[in-house]
Amino acid sequence: MINPFTDEYFMKKALQEAEMAFDKGEIPVGAIIVVNNIVIARSHNLTELLIDVTAHAEMQAITAAANYLGGKYLVGCTLYVTLEPCQMCAGALYWSQISKIVFGASDEHRGFEKMGTQLHPKTVVKRGVLAEEASDLMKRFFVAKRR
Repeated sequence: MINPFTDEYFMKKALQEAEMAFDKGEIPVGAIIVVNNIVIARSHNLTELLIDVTAHAEMQAITAAANYLGGKYLVGCTLYVTLEPCQMCAGALYWSQISKIVFGASDEHRGFEKMGTQLHPKTVVKRGVLAEEASDLMKRFFVAKRR
């Protein structure tokens, strides 16, 4: 039997969130958190709307997932995010003890890997899932912004 719930399947859902951010004039980053193939949190950047530099998609998703689960730890959960998390988000993900992070495009300037930020030792990272789609959306956003 073929499992329809692949990393690509869930990353497409995160990309839908990123498109919503794009439509609102937010930097187009989308995130979802999944446990047992069930989406328990979905979000996108809200920094402009909330006038809050910490309102990244990942931070919003962590809060929503913790509320759903009734606890602060996200053991057994997977975060799908369209852009490599920054060091702030990586720090929060560290403390949440999330089991897996799957990201699309790498962030060569502000990504946690470039900045040397460590994740929880038990967190598994998968890079580059639908990276081209995520990167193209980001490029479209900044081209339009510069006009």
